[in-house]
Amino acid sequence: MALVKLKEFCIPESPGQVSACAAKYGDNALILGGGSFIHGLEARGLLSEVEALIDIRKLGLAGMAATGEGVRIGAMTTFAELEKLPELASAAWLGALKDALTYPPMQIKNVATVGGCIAASCPFFDIPTAFLALDAKLTVSGAGAKREIGLAELFAGLFENSLEPGELITEVRLAKPAGRAASAFIKLEGTANDLAIVNAAVRISVDAAGVCQEVRIALGGGVGDSVVRSASAEKLLLGQKLSADLIQHAAEAVGQDISPMEDHRATAAYRLAMAKVITRRALNQALSRLN
Repeated sequence: MALVKLKEFCIPESPGQVSACAAKYGDNALILGGGSFIHGLEARGLLSEVEALIDIRKLGLAGMAATGEGVRIGAMTTFAELEKLPELASAAWLGALKDALTYPPMQIKNVATVGGCIAASCPFFDIPTAFLALDAKLTVSGAGAKREIGLAELFAGLFENSLEPGELITEVRLAKPAGRAASAFIKLEGTANDLAIVNAAVRISVDAAGVCQEVRIALGGGVGDSVVRSASAEKLLLGQKLSADLIQHAAEAVGQDISPMEDHRATAAYRLAMAKVITRRALNQALSRLN
């Protein structure tokens, strides 16, 4: 592991201790959740300046609970723990999260944490795409203060987030949408357990007449430097009764809102084409769950 400048491994037992260690090293401190992607960061040359690792496992940030308003998830909750949330089995509006949790191998599920997965700002991950479609809100703590931000506010570019030194995500909240709602997530991967070539998650809410009252369409997996929403596709569906033709038009529209990258996994043209395909599939899956 290329931590050639590492000077300290901190295991704080309070947010204040996190802030103290982070203040000492500034941008050269790295907060660890489960640490499952640390080799991915190394491979991309992002650990060469790290002087301190801050392991937050003792802060008591794991756990989850369903409330009347939705679901609260502690940042250190692992994917394996999250899979045990009873509401995933029955709540159609959480379908995208349930779908996304089926992809990681058990070795990752047992270690990777919800907060770490988000804070990594990796566009190839699955959970952030699902969370963006589900309108996740984050509680961020640091230096004795707390603030709430939307998930989209966290992303600041490829492997970059908007957190200040010493700040960390402590909780993720998913609010239950009004009306009849369902969501779905679809992923295209090169091989089993691989990072996404492209992925898509959608959430739809309809009224008693079946008219779309709210829709959120999120895409990731190399369609840009971060997970993005497709406002163009959402606009076509909002206020309409969903049909196969309308869904096809909306899926085509996602091309207006993404900037696919080209790498060893796929060409930009292939990502663009498949983003439309899996958006259509995700919309149809969510619609089937509504019915």
